[in-house]
Amino acid sequence: MDLFDKFGHLPELRERLASAGANPFGVCMDEIVSATEALSGGRRILLAGTNNYLGLTFDPACIKRAQDAIAQHGTGTTGSRVANGTYDLHQSLERELSDFLGMNSVLVYSTGYQANLGTIAGLAGPDDTILIDADCHASIYDGCRLSGATVIRFRHNSPADLDKRLERLAPGSNKLVIIEGLYSMFGDVAPLAEFVEVKRRHGAYLLADEAHSVGVFGPSGRGVAEQAGVLDEVDFIVGTFSKSLGSMGGFAASNHPGFEMLRLSSRPYMFTASLSPANLAAASACLHELRSRPELRSNLWRNAHALHDGLSSLGLQLTAPPSSIVAVRVPTVELAVAFWNRLFDAGVYVNLAIPPGTPNSTSLLRCSVSAAQTPEQITRICDTFRQVAKDMDLLQPTTSA
Repeated sequence: MDLFDKFGHLPELRERLASAGANPFGVCMDEIVSATEALSGGRRILLAGTNNYLGLTFDPACIKRAQDAIAQHGTGTTGSRVANGTYDLHQSLERELSDFLGMNSVLVYSTGYQANLGTIAGLAGPDDTILIDADCHASIYDGCRLSGATVIRFRHNSPADLDKRLERLAPGSNKLVIIEGLYSMFGDVAPLAEFVEVKRRHGAYLLADEAHSVGVFGPSGRGVAEQAGVLDEVDFIVGTFSKSLGSMGGFAASNHPGFEMLRLSSRPYMFTASLSPANLAAASACLHELRSRPELRSNLWRNAHALHDGLSSLGLQLTAPPSSIVAVRVPTVELAVAFWNRLFDAGVYVNLAIPPGTPNSTSLLRCSVSAAQTPEQITRICDTFRQVAKDMDLLQPTTSA
């Protein structure tokens, strides 16, 4: 028996993907030209799958702050937050996020994945129960495993199913409910106000992962909880710097008086190198841009509606109303891979998402919208989808495209 026998299905999958053309999971960007374009294999590619929602990765002020941070603090911290790895940059970013979110405590993690891992495993233990939305991200599932808590899944975006499952639990026990604000595959939004009402009635805690919704939703860009008017009633917020905030890293925030204890109980916080000076400075600068330039969100939503309208007018089946994520359902994995390759050959990069990494074994061509995209680039994405769908005979016969 070989240690790698359990991966026996992967070579076949890799071969199937390779036989269709480029490897969708191994695309190399030789050079990033701008927030919306890259060079890959000597060709200029229009980026429509990067999660660069506010388009800040090439913002001059953010680049300057990152460069200055390297010059002043060096390239890395070489230690964890509980050893030599806490700099003033970490603490100042935590204060800025605390002010932005209106929460007393914020912990900065080295990645968004670790923010979920560390927060969930720090909050819950073997005597506790975690109830998670079935479509939650892998980092949430992994955090639940690390916690050792009893884990119960409830139906996606169903406060009624959560209510039913909470009813069955013994009163007085600790119950942590975990949802996402905006789900990363389908781009659908959680009914947060309804979830808050359910968790309040059962005395449970609520953790909302706003990784994809900070900078996108809410009057101030604070996420779906702000948009729903319930930010004050969400017990724990988790987010990332690798999407709207154009950097890398993650955070967790709360008003709970005991939340600071996670600095001494969250293993992914304690036992990894802390976030680098350049990433901290970039996240701080991008947060400033997010707060001071509301036109970024206006541009993002303009593009989101234009892309959603353009693709739906082709008769393509979309998974959710307009948001920063616009995903197209494709009937089979084989068609999705072929469709993705034709888009890429035509100079448009989107994300291919296939089972088992998708809800309900769905095959998706996932687009992410950026405030930096021009109306002409959105039109080009739609035109390319139309041409490929036409060539593959996937256009609906009722459309005029």
